[in-house]
Amino acid sequence: MRVPRSAPLRYLLLLTGVWLAIFTLTRLTLLLTHLDEAGHAYLSVFAVGLAYDLGFLLYAALPLAIYLLLCPPRLWHSRVNRIVLQLILGLSIFVMLFTAVAEWLFWDEFGVRFNFIAVDYLVYSDEVLNNILESYPIALLLSVLGVVTVALCLLLRKTFNAALNAPLPAFRLRALSLIVLFVLAGLGTQFIDQEHPRGQDGNAYQRELASNGPYQFFAAFRNNELDYPQFYGTLPQAEAGAQMHAELNEADARFIGKEAQDIRRTIVASGQRRTPNIVLVTIESLSAKYLGSNGDNRNLTPNLDALRKQSLYFNNFYATGTRTDRGLEAITLSMPPTPGRSIVKRIGRESGFASLGQQLAEVGYDSVFVYGGRGYFDNMNAFFSGNGYRVVDQSSVKESDISFKNAWGMSDEDLYAQALQLADADHANQVPFFLQLMTTSNHRPYTYPNGRIDIPSGNGREGAVKYTDYAIGRFLDQARGKPWFDNTLFIFVADHTAGSAGKEDLPVQNYQIPLFIHAPKWIEPREEGKLASQIDLAPTVLGLLNMSYTSTFFGRDLLREDPLAPRVVIGNYQHLGLFDGQDLAILSPRGGLRVHEQALGASQERQVDIDNPLIKRAIAYYQSASYSFTQHLLEWAPQTQVAAAVK
Repeated sequence: MRVPRSAPLRYLLLLTGVWLAIFTLTRLTLLLTHLDEAGHAYLSVFAVGLAYDLGFLLYAALPLAIYLLLCPPRLWHSRVNRIVLQLILGLSIFVMLFTAVAEWLFWDEFGVRFNFIAVDYLVYSDEVLNNILESYPIALLLSVLGVVTVALCLLLRKTFNAALNAPLPAFRLRALSLIVLFVLAGLGTQFIDQEHPRGQDGNAYQRELASNGPYQFFAAFRNNELDYPQFYGTLPQAEAGAQMHAELNEADARFIGKEAQDIRRTIVASGQRRTPNIVLVTIESLSAKYLGSNGDNRNLTPNLDALRKQSLYFNNFYATGTRTDRGLEAITLSMPPTPGRSIVKRIGRESGFASLGQQLAEVGYDSVFVYGGRGYFDNMNAFFSGNGYRVVDQSSVKESDISFKNAWGMSDEDLYAQALQLADADHANQVPFFLQLMTTSNHRPYTYPNGRIDIPSGNGREGAVKYTDYAIGRFLDQARGKPWFDNTLFIFVADHTAGSAGKEDLPVQNYQIPLFIHAPKWIEPREEGKLASQIDLAPTVLGLLNMSYTSTFFGRDLLREDPLAPRVVIGNYQHLGLFDGQDLAILSPRGGLRVHEQALGASQERQVDIDNPLIKRAIAYYQSASYSFTQHLLEWAPQTQVAAAVK
């Protein structure tokens, strides 16, 4: 091949050539260590892999190419430019070598190139960093990579000097070269599908070997999901479907799906339908342990402790995940926490579901998501507006109506003030309302309006919890004076706990949250000890309304007396659990199957096989949820369409 005479192109070719060599050596090393699994399609793996590597390089090198090809001659020939380009070469070699080592370690653990698990490591950076420091000789590894980098730079010094000393073409020729690179990069993104390599049908090892690790890492930020069947234990579809039907076989349910794992069913209510207004408040980070009525002696929740005596209170209730988007997903869609990111954040795939808001909008409710912050965070606006809600967030509110705000949004008092205005407007128009609120004050930096409580603003979680409780008490006091209060169902639930870390991967006790259902005129105050979680909230609400509907919910109506086996589902991106009140089944990547016996006590862990009954229940939930999502079995359809399909 003829080497370009252009100095910028020669330097760019040197840099990307080193990257390509490292990519190829990485692929070769991974292949040689998995020859049996990868089969004998070596030529195909490297041919397809080369296409994907080149596609990534064209895209990744564009920022540097812009500088190189548009650099003025005077700057190009300066000593500063030479030093900068030498540093770029050295740093890029070090980063690529480090990436190659990281790919090897990741492959050794998971048997795949970078994916969302690698991205997840950034989410839990403290834990991951400590694990890496304890597991590998990092100082020695970095020193070795540094030495290799210096050696390669010395080896390439002659080529580097020749590149920089080559002629610098006229500006129009360099600009034309840049345009060509942009066109090639654009064609690469159009015709090379990095998400599904890769022309290697039937063999997962071949598909992974043919992909490009760095691209897969960055693509995972957008894809935000793991392929359940590839990474987790599975059951035959018929068995998984039968198990799920048993889990959801309430007396008034009639399954109407045509596939084994389709959980769609009609719920036929007995009795007259109610149409109360509904205010569902999702409270940021409110662990059950903060309640004084649960033993906390700091007097942080006097209003909630009083509300507990006036409400239907669930004292054995659990969050499904560790972040706000997980809580919203579970409450709104009644979905188990499938691996990877929540559906809320799966851009382009977050809408069209049979949500709680969509079900209520179908029967005439004004379903509104009311958020204290800006709804672009966590993709909330797109999720709720695409699933039957209209959205009111901080950006919808006039500045004059916001008395206090911080980085996360307006204070809880301001949020509740907006809810009262929305409720008043709907009541005046004789429209039943469903307001689903999401608070923000119980979150770092823990700031709130001065003079509300006896703990100064910004002094930590205790003050934020007490202010959260104060704002709820004030909101209910104001609501009691409204003409719509007696016909309104108030629900208070946390999105997740304040901390879910523990010795175990899924410490069950750290997922416990409160749930209050308050309607003094028609719900008798009492304590409910049934084991339950956020996915059970939506069917319970519709059950309270005596509403008949077509359900895609994985949850159950908690106020029914059906003799179904107790369970909650919890997860943390990678590990997926099912707790039956005593033992916890955990599904992990690479087919890991474990049971924690006495999960709320001694928590003895043991490895089990797929025939374990609790493991089978866990697999049925998560396999069916993943299948239903990918096969579009959870989508919303108006009742008229459903009735026609059933006939």
